[in-house]
Amino acid sequence: MKSHFYHLLQIDFFGSYKLAILSFITAFIFTLIAIPPIISLIKKFRLYDVPNDRKEHSSPIPTMGGIAVIAGMMMGLFMWFPFSANTAQLTFFFSMAVLFALGIMDDLKDLSAKYKFIIQTALAILIATSGIRITSFDGLFGIDELPLSAQYTFTFLAIVGITNAFNLIDGIDGLAGGLGFMSLVTLGLFLSMSGDTNTALIAFALAGGILAFLYFNFNPARIFMGDTGSLVLGFVVAVLCIRLMQVNAVAADPVLPHASIFVLGIVLIPVFDTIRVFAVRIWKGRSPFVADRTHIHHLLTNQGFSHGFAAKIICFVHGFVLFEVYWLRDMQQEVLLFILIALMIAVTFLLKNLGSVIKIKQEQASAALKQKNITSL
Repeated sequence: MKSHFYHLLQIDFFGSYKLAILSFITAFIFTLIAIPPIISLIKKFRLYDVPNDRKEHSSPIPTMGGIAVIAGMMMGLFMWFPFSANTAQLTFFFSMAVLFALGIMDDLKDLSAKYKFIIQTALAILIATSGIRITSFDGLFGIDELPLSAQYTFTFLAIVGITNAFNLIDGIDGLAGGLGFMSLVTLGLFLSMSGDTNTALIAFALAGGILAFLYFNFNPARIFMGDTGSLVLGFVVAVLCIRLMQVNAVAADPVLPHASIFVLGIVLIPVFDTIRVFAVRIWKGRSPFVADRTHIHHLLTNQGFSHGFAAKIICFVHGFVLFEVYWLRDMQQEVLLFILIALMIAVTFLLKNLGSVIKIKQEQASAALKQKNITSL
């Protein structure tokens, strides 16, 4: 198959990102073509995401768009990725396939959280056993190399936590896809600069599929990615974050002074929001797993803001965090961590009260205009 595309590899202007660009474009085109027939098929079998009290859409919408995204990603990798019998690579793709199947089953039958958690735990342990682990905190709080038990523990927390954080933030049109696309492109670029161009292809291929999906998912959405897409998206982002930490730690000339805080910035919004929502539910004496309307996107839509506006604002904040965490990369890690947490607290407070702020500003402007008219008389 790859020999048919050999002539494309001779294009010099692609430079060192030749395969990354080809993987991205291939996944984008395949996903773009695949989604319309998937929408028709889902409508035929009436596999809709039906609205309820906690969901934002008001009419049934086709779901499982993640099928097209993952299919596009795999097509991009099939054509350009150097597959091998490497244990870590085989484990990663096997785990992704299991999560993909789990997502389809969840979209069809609404599986229990306990069942999904057990599967995710097993896969996280499998990934850690294959060698993809958080081995060091890179000096954060004075912690460098971690003992083996801590490596497995933090790897498990990262993979399961980030996977579910992306799943939970997939609540309005374009949000999970927008955040995921920005995170994947960032991971792909820094993995490439760190010398791990093969792993970077995974990031770029999935980013291409996500970008094509967003064309159909921006408000008003014609299809949702469902758990089929969001579980795999979160899992891939989590594993690539860990991989970036690993390659940065062993690089002779590391691209990042401290990768641990940088990768936290890549997943900051979904992770912080999940921790905040769970903490508030527990504080109020409720189960952290009982769904409500307190996620970061709900803070805006509850005030009457549209899906499109909410998704754009949150993605803008994500872009700002990515810029900030790189711009301040030489700062002491503990200080930068404090800045990121303080930023998210401030953003949460602002978004929760944005409607009131706008209303006050409008009233002030109206009062000023009336005063001006009175004065002119």
